[in-house]
Amino acid sequence: MPLFVIERQFAEQLDLTREDAAAVKRVNDDVGVQWLFSFLSADKKKTYCLYEAPSAEAIREAARRAKIPADVIVEVTEIRPEAFA
Repeated sequence: MPLFVIERQFAEQLDLTREDAAAVKRVNDDVGVQWLFSFLSADKKKTYCLYEAPSAEAIREAARRAKIPADVIVEVTEIRPEAFA
């Protein structure tokens, strides 16, 4: 399945609870996307999330349903250091 990096900008500092994460997972499951992991900026106003999804549109739909931003969505290819060993 294709991989995507999503940049999300939050006006206020992000404060994600266990319940919030569970709600996002339910929406993602309904749409057919999978949140793999995220990086949080030092000021806690921006995240960079790695997702598996059939399309960028599926990620946009999940974000719309979860009421979270998806400001930039970029399809990426995974490259690991061991591939060059």
